[in-house]
Amino acid sequence: MANPLYGAGPNRSREGLISRPAASSDEIQLRIDPMHADLDEEIDGLHRKIRQLKGVAQEIETEAKFQNDFITQLQMTLIKAQAGVKNNMRRMNKSIIQKGSNHLVHVILFTLFCFFVVYFWSKISRR
Repeated sequence: MANPLYGAGPNRSREGLISRPAASSDEIQLRIDPMHADLDEEIDGLHRKIRQLKGVAQEIETEAKFQNDFITQLQMTLIKAQAGVKNNMRRMNKSIIQKGSNHLVHVILFTLFCFFVVYFWSKISRR
C-alpha cells in the first residue's frame, strides 16, 4: 500500500531521497532520485553562497588587521607626544627655577606702568 505523502515506496521521501536499511545498524544508504535532480542546483547555490561568505569574512579580517595596525601606530604616536610634552614641561620648570620668579615681578610692573600711562593720558585729555 503506497503512502501518498511519501511516493510509491515505503522508504521514499518527498525530497527524492530513499533510505535503505544496510547490513549493519550503524550505516544508512542514501540514493538520490533522478526525478528530483534539482538538489545538485541547490548544492551549487549553497556552494556559491559559502564562497561569498568566505570572501566577506576575508575582507573583514583584512579590515580588522588594518585597523589594529592603525591603532597600534596611533598609540605609539600618542606615547611619543606624551614623552615630548613631559620633557618640555621638565625643561620649562627647570628654566623657571634657574631664572627665578622675576618674570612675575616684571609682569606686575608692566601692568602698573600701563595703568599709570592710561590714567595720566585720561587726565591730560580732559583738560
